[in-house]
Amino acid sequence: MKINYNKIFNIKNKKAFVIGGSGVIGHEVCLALQESGCEVFNLDVKFNKEKIKRIQNIYFDCSKLEHLEKKFSQLMKLNGVPDILINCSYPRTSDWKNNSFKKINIKSYKKNIDIHLNSFVWTAKITADNMKKKNVEGSIILLSSIYGLVGQDISIYKDTKMTESMTYSVIKGGINNFTRQMASYYGKYNIRVNSICPGGIKEKNHNKKFVKKYLDKVPLKRFCRPSDIAANVLFLSSNASSYITGTMIVIDGGWTAI
Repeated sequence: MKINYNKIFNIKNKKAFVIGGSGVIGHEVCLALQESGCEVFNLDVKFNKEKIKRIQNIYFDCSKLEHLEKKFSQLMKLNGVPDILINCSYPRTSDWKNNSFKKINIKSYKKNIDIHLNSFVWTAKITADNMKKKNVEGSIILLSSIYGLVGQDISIYKDTKMTESMTYSVIKGGINNFTRQMASYYGKYNIRVNSICPGGIKEKNHNKKFVKKYLDKVPLKRFCRPSDIAANVLFLSSNASSYITGTMIVIDGGWTAI
């Protein structure tokens, strides 16, 4: 059978929900989907004032778990079930920086697990159940991290004010295994579930010593770019990845290879 490769990469006129679409990664994901012809719904708590055709901004606070199921289900009733769900959100408590092994307390730990890991899990489940109900052969993409696959190298934080995060690794590891479990359950309904595990993205205020130590461990000698992630979202959203589910796409410049 001859394959039309232009066609299998095409996602024009599909509907995509992007949770956390106003962040650095989420914004790039929204633009990539919009440029590819998708109808994009950015679900976030803050928005850029710039209005972009085919991107609709809808207020949605995924950290409010007590209202999450009702609000998210209402969104689908009003706007339809998406073909694609991408969760790029990064909900966290005000004391997130104190989630290191030395400073963490159980209250902060439990709250961050709730608002981050559990919000990812529940929005993905609600979406998959609605895709199943409406016979949508959908793609669910959850943003994880290399620290859901490997432990953090503590040495790269030496002589900086940066620390490891106990909670972050639990959250991202949980997202990865939930991805596998979802793929196992929803595969018979032609619903694919994958996660993306990027390496570090450079920030303006990154410590110079940290930057050098980090890049010394990366074979490609650069940080991950939001566009690297967005390009892989397009791939996982299209039929070009129709036989890929339960997989972690690692975008780390080779960090986890050595």
